[in-house]
Amino acid sequence: MNKIIFATSNAGKMKEIREILKDLDVEILSMKEAGINADIVENGKTFEENALIKARAIRDLADCIVLADDSGLEVDALNKEPGIYSARYMGEDTSYDLKNANIIERLSGLTGSERSARFVCVIAAAFPDGTEETRRATIEGQIADAPAGENGFGYDPIFYVPEYKCTTAQLAAEQKNEISHRGKALRAMKEVLRQRMI
Repeated sequence: MNKIIFATSNAGKMKEIREILKDLDVEILSMKEAGINADIVENGKTFEENALIKARAIRDLADCIVLADDSGLEVDALNKEPGIYSARYMGEDTSYDLKNANIIERLSGLTGSERSARFVCVIAAAFPDGTEETRRATIEGQIADAPAGENGFGYDPIFYVPEYKCTTAQLAAEQKNEISHRGKALRAMKEVLRQRMI
């Protein structure tokens, strides 16, 4: 059976990834499950660069296909902050409750489309032969007035999708995977993997 390592230790992310890629005949391991402990410096200037930095670093330690993602929240009224710094926004160890509260506070007085935002996800694949691929996807929405929902992680409780009249943390997992930035990017990458693994 083929093996893919996904360069993350985020359990919530791994759950989504396994669900979306479950129809590939492949074992998907997190870095921890693969016994890899690497401190990767994400110093790229774009989501693509950061995803490739992670994928390459782990590929150099493991002789198999490595996937990595770089994703984040872009808030238009905040000059697309936190962007590529989403995970490190306000400091590495700052809770998302505090990050979310800070973003809501900074948008005080803005309404509707003035609160426009998007989630961006880039999935990078680094193959043992040295070739690489990236796929990018987004989901458009707005910053909610207050956090809502228990089903997501990170910025999900404040990311409101007008079409569904709820935040991504209020969506059922299956529905979220269908419309999310990560779901769309992973499905695009899944086609690349299918062709490479036949």
